Formats: sequence, structure tokens, C-alpha cells
Amino acid sequence: MAQKDYYETLGVSRGSDTDQIRKAYRRLARKFHPDLNPGDRSAEERFKKVQEAYDILSDPKKRKMFDQDGFYAENAFQGGAGQQQGPGMGFGGFDFSDVFGRGEAAPPESGQGFSGNFRDLFSQFFGGGGAGARQQARPAERGADLEYSLNVDFWRAIKGTQVRLSVNRREVCGPCSGSGAGNGGQVICPQCNGAGKVTQSAGAMRFDLGCPRCGGTGRLRNACATCHGDGVVERIDSVEARIPPGVSAGDRLRVPGKGNAGTMGGPSGDLYVTVRVDPHPVFRREGDDILLQAPVSIWEAALGTKIEVPTIDGRALLKIPQGTQNGQRFRLREKGVFNARKDKRGDQIVEVVVQSVKAQDERTREILRELSRLHPEDPRAELWSQAEAS
Repeated sequence: MAQKDYYETLGVSRGSDTDQIRKAYRRLARKFHPDLNPGDRSAEERFKKVQEAYDILSDPKKRKMFDQDGFYAENAFQGGAGQQQGPGMGFGGFDFSDVFGRGEAAPPESGQGFSGNFRDLFSQFFGGGGAGARQQARPAERGADLEYSLNVDFWRAIKGTQVRLSVNRREVCGPCSGSGAGNGGQVICPQCNGAGKVTQSAGAMRFDLGCPRCGGTGRLRNACATCHGDGVVERIDSVEARIPPGVSAGDRLRVPGKGNAGTMGGPSGDLYVTVRVDPHPVFRREGDDILLQAPVSIWEAALGTKIEVPTIDGRALLKIPQGTQNGQRFRLREKGVFNARKDKRGDQIVEVVVQSVKAQDERTREILRELSRLHPEDPRAELWSQAEAS
């Protein structure tokens, strides 16, 4: 009997996970769905094959059986050439002893011949699906979380803001309200043509089994034409997110319920927004502190003075003491970024950059020479002393 490669039918590799298999199925189901291809018999047949492949590969037990043996139902009892069969062994080396009793046939008084026992065997082998079985409802699942990267300018990160994001997410399907069912209610199962059972052959023997696709009911739920039975549709949604004051680069903000919608009534996932803060040309942030470099003249540093410096709140007065050196830092208390978790503000750190004088005229050069005579000490004396001592 011809074997079927369900992975090839869905166009996925054998190592594909459940999500990859589901995505491949949805793509092909949308492409070949009879509602979208009216009168196209080839599309209808392809749709049946895609559905059959998904029924097997989406079920962990059935997929494991298919992966181990290379077949599922059609060849379940087909033996290989030259395969040894012992007591209690059936076609293809399958051990029936657990069903019939170790090494024994079914007792005549049981009233069950091969037909009854093989039907029970197939019921176990396929994970259920007898004539009395019912199609199981698809369980509710929580929607997946989504990630979003957002660039925020320096001032919005400091002050906080509201932003509106365009997010590609899955929403509950409007026409079916998330149920996945179409207006037509139920349709006849295309695998068993409404009989609720299918016939399988093993050599000269034939067995009637509960249809694995409809669970023996003979009918399938008519899928919604908009979401194709998923209960959710992909759309670009406008999501409003609050950026709190003092947010830092790399912070991850949670927007509850704005991830993908859940299926079959399950809750939605969350949206996580990762913040990137644009740099500022003057201010630099270090944690909750703001760092600023302020240039001062050589005489301001030598004589001392008061200067105005910019802060994130406006202008502030800073005292420069006499003899201030280049690179020296001064702190303006609580002039930094507000931290909501600590309920306090950081500081502003002002680093002094002493600027040299350009001697562009003789009078300036004369004054500088006079200063040099008044202060003949070598500014590198300590450097030499430490270098030679080591």
C-alpha cells in the first residue's frame, strides 16, 4: 500500500515544532479551502490531504507513531519482508498479546472474533475514535506575548509621556466572536462522507474504524470564512502605552492584554515595550544623576566665581571656589531624574572644564609672563617625584 508523507503534504521538516506545523496548516487551509475555491475538485482534494496530515501531526501520540513507523493508519498492520513473527505478534511485528492476552487468541465464549478485538485495538492505536466517540472541543489557549522596541527622546524619557503604537497582533474574530464557527453550523466530514467510520485494510482483512477526523460523528464544524476556524485574525492595532517619568534605556514596560488574543475564549497575552532613549547634546544620564560639563575661564577657576548652568529644570547657580582645577566635579542636590521606585530624585553633577587663554596681543602676553614670574613653581614636580620613586 502506498505510504503517505504528512510532513511533505504540509511542506515542513520532520523537526518542525507544533507552532510551525500549525502555521503551515493554516496557510495551506486558507489556500485550498473549498469556500475559497468553489467548484475546484483538485483544491478540495488537496484540502482533504492537508487536513488529514494536520490531524496526525498535531496529535503528539499519532505523530510519534508516524515518526517511528513511517506510516499511520493505512500500513499499521502491513508486515515487512522477511520479518519474524512470534507468538502474540501480528502483521508488521505489532504485539497483540496485550490486547488478546499473552500468546492467546480471544476465547470463543467471549462472543468477539477478530472484528471486535481489532476494533478495540484500533481504538487504542489511534487514541480513540470508535463509532460512539465525539469530536473533542478545541481547548482555550492564552494568546502569545508580543515584543516592541520603542525609541524615546531624552526629554520624554525624563518627563514621561503617552505614546500610540501600531502593533501587528491577533485579535478576536468579529464575525464569529472568536468561536471559529461559520454561519452554516456543521458540514459533512469529507473523510468519511458522513458515515462516521472509515474502512482500513490489512492484506485480505478489512476493518471498520471510527473516523479519526470527526471522531465518529460524521460531521465537522463549519469553519468561519474570515478566520478559517482559528477564532482570531491578524490586524494592525493602535495601542496606547504610558511611558513613566524617569524611564531608562533598556527598561521593559508591560502593557497588559495587548499581546495576541487567546483562542477559543482564552485570555490575551501581554505587550512588552523595550525602551531606547535618544542621547542629548548637553546632558548625559548616569543612573538617576545628570552629568554636565561646564567650561570656565582660567581666571574664574583661579579667583573663584558663581556661574549659571543649565539643568533639566532650567537654570541654576553654581559656586566655583578659588583654585578650582580642570575636571573637578560639583554636585547640585536633587537636580537629577525622579525615580518613582525610590520616590526621590538624583543629583546633577557638573564637571568643570578650564579653558586656556589665547595670547593674541602683546599686552596679554605681558600679563601672562608676569604671572609666570609670580608663580615659578613647576606644576609637574609631583609627577616627576612619583615617577622617579617608582
